Amino acid sequence: MRTGSEPVTARSALRMRFWLSVWGLLWTTFGTVAFALAGRPGWAITCGVLWLVVTIDLAVVLRHIRQGPHYQPGPDVPPYQPPDDRAP
Repeated sequence: MRTGSEPVTARSALRMRFWLSVWGLLWTTFGTVAFALAGRPGWAITCGVLWLVVTIDLAVVLRHIRQGPHYQPGPDVPPYQPPDDRAP
């Protein structure tokens, strides 16, 4: 819902989120392998679960980047009135 207080040039930080996901992917892969080789199965499983979360996040970010820009109303579109959710 638009309230009229949004920045006119707001952009999503998908590229930054992409690179942070790549960084996380590298570290969780390294951590999973290192802890598995060190004989720490609990930490290896924890890093493996984090690796799965980072991989899913990376897939979502890539999907959003490939979708391209979506329609956003311009400054000529008046903001919507906030809903009146006040209980009597």
